[in-house]
Amino acid sequence: MKIKNNAADPKLTRQIEELIKFKGGGHNEAEVADIIGNALKMLSDVQDTGDVRVIQTAVRELRYAFRIFAPYADKRKVSIFGSARTGPSKPEYQQAAEFGKKISAAGFMVITGAGPGIMQAGHEGAGPENSFGVNIRLPWEQSANPVIAEDKKLITFKYFFTRKLIFIRHSDAIVLFPGGFGTMDEGYEAITLMQTGKSQLMPLVLVDKPGGTYWKTWDKNIREHLLRDKLISPDDLNLYQITDNADEAVKIISRFYRNFDSTRFVKDQFVIRLKHAPSTSALAALNEDFADIIVAGKIEIVSPTPEEAADQDRLDLVRIGFNFNRRDYGRVRQLIDVLNSF
Repeated sequence: MKIKNNAADPKLTRQIEELIKFKGGGHNEAEVADIIGNALKMLSDVQDTGDVRVIQTAVRELRYAFRIFAPYADKRKVSIFGSARTGPSKPEYQQAAEFGKKISAAGFMVITGAGPGIMQAGHEGAGPENSFGVNIRLPWEQSANPVIAEDKKLITFKYFFTRKLIFIRHSDAIVLFPGGFGTMDEGYEAITLMQTGKSQLMPLVLVDKPGGTYWKTWDKNIREHLLRDKLISPDDLNLYQITDNADEAVKIISRFYRNFDSTRFVKDQFVIRLKHAPSTSALAALNEDFADIIVAGKIEIVSPTPEEAADQDRLDLVRIGFNFNRRDYGRVRQLIDVLNSF
C-alpha cells in the first residue's frame, strides 16, 4: 500500500494502514488510504461546515451508488431523459414506453431519474427488473414513480452533480425525449463530456414524437448559431442523432456496439477495443481517411498494454491504437461508425 499524500508523515501513514487492516482490508486499499488522508486534511483546510458537508454527502452518495450498480457491471445500460410533466396520454409517453420495452429486449437495462412522465414510461417499458432509478430530492417533487419505488435499484441523491456523474458513468447510451431545462441540461452535458473526451463516446439519440419537431428545431438552432458562428466544429454534429422512431433509436444504439466495445488512453496511445480486428486493407483505409486526427505514427493493431493487463481491462478483445490529437472526438465518432461497418 502506498499513500502519496502522506509520505511526509510516516506516523500518519502507518496509522491509516493499521486502520485499514483493522477494518479487514479490501479493494483498492492505497486509494482508500489516500481518501482518508485527504479527509483528515479538511480538519485544517476547510473551515466552513457547509463545505465539509458537501464533501461528506458526495462521498456517501457516490459510494452507495457504485455499490448498487456493481452487480450489473456486465450489462450495458441506456439512460432515458425527458419531461416529468408528460402524461400517459401523450404520444411521447407512449413512445418512451415502447422504447424502454424494445431496448430491454435488445439486452440493455435502462436508467431514468425515477420520477413521473417520460421517466416512468421508460421504466414501464423495460420493467423493474431491467430498471435503475436515480432520483433527486426536491422540495416540490419528485417522489419515485410506482414502477421503481420499492426496487433495490432505486437511489436517491441530494446533489445534482453526484446524480449526473452516476448517469454518465454507468450509461452506454443516452436517449432524450422532449423535456424542459433538466433534459436540456443533461443533453448538453453529455455532448460536452464527449466533445472534450471526459466521458466514453456513446450514442446520444434525440427522439421526437412521430412527426414532431422538438429536436429538429433544437438542431436547427445548433446549426444556425453555434456551427455558423464557428462556436463548434462541423464534426461535433456527429456526437448526436435525431429520430422520431423508437425502432430506429434502438437500432442506432445496438449498431454502435456491433464491433466497438470501449476506448482508453494509455499514456500517448489511444486504444480502441473491438470484437473483430480490421483487415490489412481496412487499416490502410483508416489511416488514409483519418490521417487528420493522427499526431504521429499510424493506426495499427496492438497488444494489451501493461496498464490494461494490470487492471485486467478487457483483455479478451482485439485492439487498435494510435497517437490521437485528443481534440477531434467527433471524428473519432465517425471512426467508430466505420469500424462497426466491418
